[in-house]
Amino acid sequence: MVSARSQPARVTAPFGEVNRTRLIARFLSEYSEEPWKAVYQLLLWTDKTTGLAHCYESDKCQPGKNWHQRNLRFHDWLAASLGQTPGSVGESIDWLFRRVAEDHAHFMVDEYQRLVRRARQQRAPFIDRGFPEPGEDPDIVAIIQDVLGAGLLQEPTQDQWREVTRRIRALIAVENKRKNIVGEGFEDVLSAVIRRADARANLDIRPRCLLPDIPGFANTRQGDKRNKVDLAIIHTADERRMLVTAKWSIRADREKQFPAEFTSYVNAESSNRRFDYVLLTNEFDPARLARACEMNAANNLMITTVVHISPAAIRAVYGDQPEPTMQKVLGYIANGRIRGLDDWLAAIVR
Repeated sequence: MVSARSQPARVTAPFGEVNRTRLIARFLSEYSEEPWKAVYQLLLWTDKTTGLAHCYESDKCQPGKNWHQRNLRFHDWLAASLGQTPGSVGESIDWLFRRVAEDHAHFMVDEYQRLVRRARQQRAPFIDRGFPEPGEDPDIVAIIQDVLGAGLLQEPTQDQWREVTRRIRALIAVENKRKNIVGEGFEDVLSAVIRRADARANLDIRPRCLLPDIPGFANTRQGDKRNKVDLAIIHTADERRMLVTAKWSIRADREKQFPAEFTSYVNAESSNRRFDYVLLTNEFDPARLARACEMNAANNLMITTVVHISPAAIRAVYGDQPEPTMQKVLGYIANGRIRGLDDWLAAIVR
């Protein structure tokens, strides 16, 4: 387990790239296990509505639904793979979000106190007018009173109710920022993991790189939208190029982006040389994975390689009697169309 060290004096952009990069580097400096485990321990989280490690859309993983049993299998597999019990594995994942949230909490304490002082000055002329106090939320108060009832030994003060309300809202606001971690944070983690694997420094790794800044992609017209590549990997010896679209999960709208994205890359290519178009994902939906494997462009496979963080996790989720589409995905794993992160890393850093 990576230790939690004292944080810097004050992080003013806790969810920003600089802080994410700092934290990821700190984690990896003390880490010696397989890359896929690092990704899961940094980014994977517990779905609070199921109590299980997240592997699929929350609404489909609720108890009684088809994916709940699959989610249970994933959680059990993850615990065994990380040397944990099902009850303790939640404490060994979500490392990056937890640390960013800690930095955010420290920042918000200072920010809240500053705003409170300013608000007192702003509200002073209206002090005797009976204005409602900021932070009051009768609905939250009513829910707590209804649930606890006689369990409340004494009625909290209005200030205490406002503080409870503020903290609940702050918790929800922080959780809503998780998309930053599984979006750009995923790209940052992958960049750091690849650099760590590239012991010979053969690769130039560029997260969120503008397409015209990549060698051999100069065919862009003035006024065109400036395409940004999730992750560009360039072999320094011969400038072979790999354009990676990194998506923790593949929603329907993201599937539609792949052909448009690939076409823009083809149109911009100016050196008349081949490039690899790679999908790197943690998606478990079999139909989405199968479609990614089968997408064509000009009668050729569009995506050069589909990389999954852990194909072993897919096998665990699908179980012993997989449905036909799941069997197809397992076939793609068997024939190498879907590769695991560790296997793919070993191939590209040679």
